[in-house]
Amino acid sequence: VQLVESGGGLVQAGGSLRLSCAASGSDFSRLTMGWYRQGEGKQREYVTRITATGRTNYSDSVNGRFTISKDNAVSTVYLQMNELRPEDTAVYFCYAHFYWSSSIYWGQGTQVTVSS
Repeated sequence: VQLVESGGGLVQAGGSLRLSCAASGSDFSRLTMGWYRQGEGKQREYVTRITATGRTNYSDSVNGRFTISKDNAVSTVYLQMNELRPEDTAVYFCYAHFYWSSSIYWGQGTQVTVSS
């Protein structure tokens, strides 16, 4: 599975961004996909995921502000980020795995910077 993220950038606090993660190389409809992020000097932290059946889960820090969705027709998962805060500044990594496997696939990451 190959993952390519896009959509990062610089935004002011309170603004919005949408990240995309395009997957190739496998059956997208059977993947659980999601996002982690890593701020400078911090550990990578879980953000959100969406299962093959469309069930979603969010970390407390983004719940109510971020929305994950997917389009099986174009093998892409999206992360709509609203009400962005400076503490959301991080490199955002897309990940994917099949529910029956412990192998995790990662994208290269995309930088999100929120200015105050």
